[in-house]
Amino acid sequence: MSDPQVKGWCPGAYRPMMSGDGLIVRVRPRLGSLPADKVQGICDLSLTHGNGILDLTNRANLQMRGVCDHQAVLDRLWDLGLLDPTPELEQRRNIIVTPICGPHHVSQAIAARLIAELDSLPDLPAKFGFVVDADGPRQLSAASGDIRIETSVSGGLIVRADGSDLGQTVTESEAVNAAIALARWFNETVNPDIRRMAPHLETTPLPHCFARETFAPSAPALTPGPLTNAFAYGVPFGSIDALALKTLLTRSKAGHMRFAPNRIFILDGAAITDMQAFATSANDPRLNIHACPGAPACASASVTTRDVADILAPHLNGRSLHISGCAKGCAHRASTDVVAVGRDGAFDLVRNGHPWDEPLQRGLALDRLADELELLT
Repeated sequence: MSDPQVKGWCPGAYRPMMSGDGLIVRVRPRLGSLPADKVQGICDLSLTHGNGILDLTNRANLQMRGVCDHQAVLDRLWDLGLLDPTPELEQRRNIIVTPICGPHHVSQAIAARLIAELDSLPDLPAKFGFVVDADGPRQLSAASGDIRIETSVSGGLIVRADGSDLGQTVTESEAVNAAIALARWFNETVNPDIRRMAPHLETTPLPHCFARETFAPSAPALTPGPLTNAFAYGVPFGSIDALALKTLLTRSKAGHMRFAPNRIFILDGAAITDMQAFATSANDPRLNIHACPGAPACASASVTTRDVADILAPHLNGRSLHISGCAKGCAHRASTDVVAVGRDGAFDLVRNGHPWDEPLQRGLALDRLADELELLT
């Protein structure tokens, strides 16, 4: 295995990212799922070589925080079978797979073929990704991706460039080759300053074959609660206590853990609804809050965030809240009803906007922030 590179990018297993609490090491689950014993192994690694905190990311990946011995983590991930043969293959395996498959597991089969053909992909930007959503109504319409393999409005399959309403009609056996062809077209035609498909389409028309049929309607959004022979758990703020996850896996006797991009995971064991660490109902107010790691985990942040989120959750009355340690807004790029932005150890307050917008009020202490939330809601 090659020497790790520590840089400020989206982290991987081979190439971690340094943050205020140590290295972030990301594990990309194959086909959007991991056996429970391998998740237990990741939890043990987090408790032994990290700070015991795992992140469930917006792109359905699992990452360890506070890692101090990267090589020891790499060696164990290799033993667990969770590493790709090379860092280059790991970066290319940027694939989100629908968490709930139909009876024929079409998404799983297509994603497995795509993984087998990763060497055929051209060099693509680090965040360039694929979404495989081919089991009925689209479950991943809100997931970030650049090339989508999904159900068409007529019930077949299409390969679609993100940012286009139309895609190329394909069969299951043709889908991967068409996706690779679309990736090559992007690579050959894109301006080097553009890193994603949607902004590329603003100036460059697609080949005619990729603009023929539209996509199927979206399925209802996945929320915490019971599913057929499974249970969906929400992860408030995307942050998981590794020991709590080990306990949940043991108590539920789950065989696998499936990952959804909206910070939800699915276990196929018994439903466990009495653990505060996880959201088990769509009514949990913490699910309306976006919060970055904050201080001291991020050097850019001047305030803590996730403990503040727990304090403010009862004051929301159904409104959405973004608590950002600084004005960059890394945790959530879209607008929310209320935004609390850390600045010099206090909070600026924005309504119906983003962390970088002009605030209504500046320099609020936490108790004053809670009072203002009550007034706003």
